[in-house]
Amino acid sequence: MPLVDIEYEYVFPEERAAVPCGEAGRLLNDAPRRVDRFMQARLDNPVPAFVPSDFAMVYDALHEVRRRRLATGDLFCEWGSGCGAVACLASILGFNAHGLEVDPDLVEISQQLAADFHLPTQFVQGSFVPEEQQYLADELGDVTWLETHVECGYEELGWEPQDFDLIFAYPWPGEEQVIYDLFEALASNGALLMTYHGLDEMRIRRKVSKRPRR
Repeated sequence: MPLVDIEYEYVFPEERAAVPCGEAGRLLNDAPRRVDRFMQARLDNPVPAFVPSDFAMVYDALHEVRRRRLATGDLFCEWGSGCGAVACLASILGFNAHGLEVDPDLVEISQQLAADFHLPTQFVQGSFVPEEQQYLADELGDVTWLETHVECGYEELGWEPQDFDLIFAYPWPGEEQVIYDLFEALASNGALLMTYHGLDEMRIRRKVSKRPRR
């Protein structure tokens, strides 16, 4: 089943009529400070491949999905959830949000962030690549955030990949196609994939049974 792009244009903060406020605004201010503290504490032992996305940009895209009712349901999963900010922002917007992350320290930070903001977001240590699709990740060699040598986390989450209505990921350059192939293999028809690509680029794609006629 192919993935079809959904039209979406990011609005820069200086061009917006209003900026996120309330709980979302507080989290957007707080999360980067937590990331900075964590990275400073881990200077001698950095987490491989841990580069946070632009949380404000992702929030804007999540808000657009909500506003336009693009998702078929409320179940959200972040593949490689890092410090947990994106999944927590999804919770604020009303998604039933979850995150899968291989690094236990990042899982702990994520859980603390959710607790401090009184959010029900669930974070689990584990891979988001099931054993059956490990061959897709193996094509890239040793890629930490696609780690498949740790236990897959879906069982602990209590959900299967095809249950999620919206999945978010931040693939590194050169890894995008693996994420697209993985999503196409795992997601149900109609599910959304949101990806951050840096340099002010977000993509929202939907899995469909066939390409629409032009």
